[in-house]
Amino acid sequence: MKGLHLSFDRAWLALVPALCLVPALVQSGGTVPARTVDRGLYERHIAVLASDGFAGRKPGTIGEEKTVAYLVDELRRLGAVPVGEGGFIQPVPLVEIAPQPEPQLSFSTPRGTLPMRFGTDAVVFTKRQMTAAEVESSPVVFVGHGVVAPEYGWNDYAGIDMRGKTALILINDPGFATGDDTLFRGRALTYYGRWTYKFEEAARQGAAAAIIVHETGPAAYGWATVVNSWANPQLDMQVADKRAGRVAIEGWITHERAAALVAAAGHDFAALKKAASTRGFAPMPLDVRATASVHNTLHRSNSANVLAMIPGTKRPGEYVFYVAHWDHLGRTQGGEGDQTFNGAVDNATGTAGLLAIAAAFAGARERPERSIALLAVTAEEQGLLGSEYYVAHPRVPLAQTVAVFNMDALYFGGPTRDVRVVGAGASELERYLAEEAARRGLVPVPEAQPEKGHFYRSDHFNFAQAGVPALYLKTGVDDLDGGVAHGMAREADYVARRYHQVGDEYAPGERLEAGLEVVDLIYAIGRRIANETSFPNWNADSEFRAARDGSRGTAH
Repeated sequence: MKGLHLSFDRAWLALVPALCLVPALVQSGGTVPARTVDRGLYERHIAVLASDGFAGRKPGTIGEEKTVAYLVDELRRLGAVPVGEGGFIQPVPLVEIAPQPEPQLSFSTPRGTLPMRFGTDAVVFTKRQMTAAEVESSPVVFVGHGVVAPEYGWNDYAGIDMRGKTALILINDPGFATGDDTLFRGRALTYYGRWTYKFEEAARQGAAAAIIVHETGPAAYGWATVVNSWANPQLDMQVADKRAGRVAIEGWITHERAAALVAAAGHDFAALKKAASTRGFAPMPLDVRATASVHNTLHRSNSANVLAMIPGTKRPGEYVFYVAHWDHLGRTQGGEGDQTFNGAVDNATGTAGLLAIAAAFAGARERPERSIALLAVTAEEQGLLGSEYYVAHPRVPLAQTVAVFNMDALYFGGPTRDVRVVGAGASELERYLAEEAARRGLVPVPEAQPEKGHFYRSDHFNFAQAGVPALYLKTGVDDLDGGVAHGMAREADYVARRYHQVGDEYAPGERLEAGLEVVDLIYAIGRRIANETSFPNWNADSEFRAARDGSRGTAH
């Protein structure tokens, strides 16, 4: 997928007007506007949603029942009303795929059989909605990054028939691996680098199985996150073909075990990785065969998106959307000690922000001219399923959806000097951001690590693919007390020790100012847009511009 954002440097240039306004505001003695979003509400909602009583908020569990009831009660209490037909709840048909017993994976090599310990060396699963899936003695092919990108002149599957074979795939893309700005977008992740794409492309190539090699740097998270995300029962949307088009076996393997596997086949893994990031790389069959099996139990159910609105006073048929996912990972399967994935940061913070913004609009002296829609989606953690379902079955026309503001994982911390723009330079929404941030003395900056691909990892992405302009902000890292080093260290600690782990908890006394800055900022931007008549668009070089122009009938 080509160039979603401007380059890192061009994104900085796009925000220069805002940077110029900040010192002017300070020198003139300008008044920073008072915060509109209520801190007490924001904190209370986080504490409730991240409590053990909500059981990790996994769809299809008692945690979902409590979460959905809480959201509906709060929105109804504020005077919000359903969007379109069907009430506050939009059913999302899901199927839970639970492996019983543990899946098996092993490789036959010239040096003998190399078994993989589930959870320690590898995790494998199937997205096919079936009771069993397997591959037996499937030839393994190292396909580099597993990318087919004609616009970049790249094809990692060139000249090979993958039918019946297993693809061994590197995470991320060649630009990240080399840091070369002439390859893809350099260190900034493209969609080709996402694990979702890797599995999709392997299926398009007809592979029987696809195994991704995990590395913490290019994946942007550690092995524990992979295990917690994939070793437990998986959820997917119910579809007519039961995902028959997916490869039979999907999975991940640690970097260390992948290197051992390649060495057993007589190759050096570091050399193969280097070759894979060179233009003209050809897929390399290894003298290795994979055998894997997964046996599942299936449980079909309906999960729920929660959707409400505060009707506009003049143009109620035009909508400004605020989106957050309410779900998390539930509880571990067995074991000792803490077993609840409370998901305080991810994403009790975003869901609390959604409710706090709803309260701010509901309690405003003057209601906005456009309608404010509040969408809490399910199953983000399982692959953005709730937002995918909503975009495929929208309650209101996407062409009349003016903009989407997404809140996902607002890190705990004190006030900052900056706010980060995920996918900086993508849309005209950033003009509003620049002006409103400057009024608050905040500096919008592009995300410091675009190689992590956060733009593709949250629910606004499904709206973007349908053409709806989206803004996704993250908490700043230039901490007022400790500076950038302190802010980056705090975030790194969260990713290493709490992200998708049982340690993502809320405790009284947490610093919440960084997240509140984001929530209050997007409230102000949305309110401003809700009182205008224009429809912001994607920038001219965005790949989503054509979809928006087509839906709005504004293409030239």
